[in-house]
Amino acid sequence: MNDHGIPSDEQLVAYLDDQLDTEQRSRIDAAIAEDSLLNLRLQWLARSSLPFKDAYDQAGRQAPVERLQSMLDSLPSPERPAMNRRWFLAAAAGLVVSSVVADRLFLNWQSSLQKTNWRARLADYMALYVPQTLDHLPGDEAAQRAQLRTIDARLGLNLTAAKLNLPPAQFKRAQILEYDGVPIAQMTWLDPAHGPLALCVTRSSSGSRPFAHERRRGLNVVYWADLEHAWMLIGRNPAAELEDMARLLRTRLSA
Repeated sequence: MNDHGIPSDEQLVAYLDDQLDTEQRSRIDAAIAEDSLLNLRLQWLARSSLPFKDAYDQAGRQAPVERLQSMLDSLPSPERPAMNRRWFLAAAAGLVVSSVVADRLFLNWQSSLQKTNWRARLADYMALYVPQTLDHLPGDEAAQRAQLRTIDARLGLNLTAAKLNLPPAQFKRAQILEYDGVPIAQMTWLDPAHGPLALCVTRSSSGSRPFAHERRRGLNVVYWADLEHAWMLIGRNPAAELEDMARLLRTRLSA
């Protein structure tokens, strides 16, 4: 920590690599919970751990190995006539095709990763939450209405406290985050049985999609989309309970 109690990039990297002791991690957990800009720094640093090796391994597995081996086997022995121009052209064409296949596989993998990246990053963020992250936040209704108006202005929504009522979970905060220049709204509750719970939304033009489930960072996720937005509800609640909440929210928010 520096003199102002803000972790350095080196400390955040050590945090991501799980190289800090319990006391140091607790201090950074508290700092991240209080400072959304610090959380964005942490997300940016975490992006350096994307699995590029996996992408190239996948491309290697899909390469035309048998055809390339056949080409190598066809190399003339010293007793055979020297390689002619036709063989060189065939070999060059084979290498070009292999390179194109590998490049397309990597770009397709990268595109697929980007489509789910926002959920992955928010799951990374939510995995840091514990009940103490939220329970000290004041239940100031005027402040919460102002927070929701900020989200409405950025994302073209019409949010109210009534639409977001999810008893017995208590609504705690609404805030704007940003990932790669894209605004993402996060609304958080504290569930007395399961702890922190969050509804996250960003703009999307991929069309309406039904409910789907996944698990990230040990958390259950229900996600869906309407014509203009993509949504996810994430928490430690059982998947079926989480989907019931998601259905209730979707009905209210589409009204």
